Amino acid sequence: MQTNLADFIKNSPEGQEAEAILRACVHCGFCLATCPTYQLLGDELDSPRGRIYLIKQVLEGQPVTQKTQLHLDRCLTCRACETVCPSGVRYGRLVDIGRGIVEKQVGRTVTASVMRYALRQTLPDSDVFASLLKLGRLVRPLLPEKLKLSIPPAALTPGTWPAPRHPRTMLMLDGCVQPALAPNINSSAARVLDKLGISLIKAENAGCCGAVSYHLNAQQEGLDHMRRNVDAWWPFLENKTGNAAGHGVEAIVMTASGCGVTVKEYGHLLRHDPKYAEKAARISELTRDISEILAAEMGKGVPLFSNSAPDTEKSKLSFHSPCTLQHGMQIRDVVEKILITAGFELTAVPDAHLCCGSAGTYSILQPELSQQLLKNKLAALESGNPVQIVTANIGCLMHLQSGTPLPVRHWIEVLDEKIEKLERV
Repeated sequence: MQTNLADFIKNSPEGQEAEAILRACVHCGFCLATCPTYQLLGDELDSPRGRIYLIKQVLEGQPVTQKTQLHLDRCLTCRACETVCPSGVRYGRLVDIGRGIVEKQVGRTVTASVMRYALRQTLPDSDVFASLLKLGRLVRPLLPEKLKLSIPPAALTPGTWPAPRHPRTMLMLDGCVQPALAPNINSSAARVLDKLGISLIKAENAGCCGAVSYHLNAQQEGLDHMRRNVDAWWPFLENKTGNAAGHGVEAIVMTASGCGVTVKEYGHLLRHDPKYAEKAARISELTRDISEILAAEMGKGVPLFSNSAPDTEKSKLSFHSPCTLQHGMQIRDVVEKILITAGFELTAVPDAHLCCGSAGTYSILQPELSQQLLKNKLAALESGNPVQIVTANIGCLMHLQSGTPLPVRHWIEVLDEKIEKLERV
């Protein structure tokens, strides 16, 4: 696509990156069929192709309106379009750039600004979020039925986190909302890896991955979260802190795919920062989704399941693959193979490539569209009559659970339980 960028952007790193992405797009239209918002609304301006055209106009200096902002806001950033794009257009990066510029030029109403600020101050701060969640759970019985659904009930107790004892050590990002909403996810991951001879540890000063702020167009704030995590993790990578054998960590493990896709992009997002560019690139290189770790170990012939006979009582699962896993990190059929090897039966999920409508803060900021996507996704997940639904991202987990009586859990939790059960046989 031919472009003629305006003077305000053309010589900047963002402008040069955006121009390269725009030139890769040939407007073929393959992306339309995979775009959730286009399927719901039927408006081409609510499709990747239409939004690319809007961003092109913005970058070329044409007038920016609230209508432009609305169409960009409606994008889930699910990146399903990237999966099917024959030209390899990096749409996710382009829409981040476009949104940032539109935010500066158009602004927000006071109400919208306050809402977004509140989200940026509460979700990334695990202590603040945990306190608010605790308060919400206390008053939950007094709330109207509709509001009750927005406050998840108390989570399972996390169980034992194995003490570091192996020569092999990996770091884990604890996350910002996950420890309060579902603390058993990370401890389950630690127990599974412990059985593989890998100790999982956490860096105390690491916090939110930066995705919340960055995707709410407070991009410098998001980058500051990323820099803090780089500083927290770097001593472990330099072998200054590690395991009992004196070795540094060999990977940084993610149990929330939403965090994983962001941390894997630290190297790109901080590439122009002379202090952090090299460190961020190293961190992105070492970042792995928990499914990648297990698949690699099983590929080496490491025995994880002593007896993979199906458990007819709870074996029928429906797996929701988050967009951040299958489109962002391009990890597909990995979790499914692990679960099948463990003896679970997976139901078929129609339109498995489509977003559930969670998409970070999207379910809060675009509730109507989000609820339509949730309804469609649950219909697909429940169509095979599973006993429970499993997923790989805390945001998707909570969003799905709000709309179904079936239990919704992280797949590593059910795997942990299955391994423990098999060991008792």
